[in-house]
Amino acid sequence: MKIADKYKVRELAGEHVVVVQGSYGADMTRIVSLNASALYLWEALRGREFDIDEIVRLLTAHYDVDEATARRDAEAWAERLAACGVLENR
Repeated sequence: MKIADKYKVRELAGEHVVVVQGSYGADMTRIVSLNASALYLWEALRGREFDIDEIVRLLTAHYDVDEATARRDAEAWAERLAACGVLENR
């Protein structure tokens, strides 16, 4: 999977967000707020292909978290971005 190049993180009112535009003529705009760990993953993975195992490695290397928790969080992060249409090849 890969974060689609058209999406960028913006700072809005002190929060890091990704604005996902809806279809033309429909008010389907979403704002995805990124907490510190989600922003870390975004920055570490943008512009390249990755899989769940790589997300787990990043989380366990950067945070004091066990592999099972990291895997659960990695899957949730990827699922959330995929649901918003931010990920390619998912």
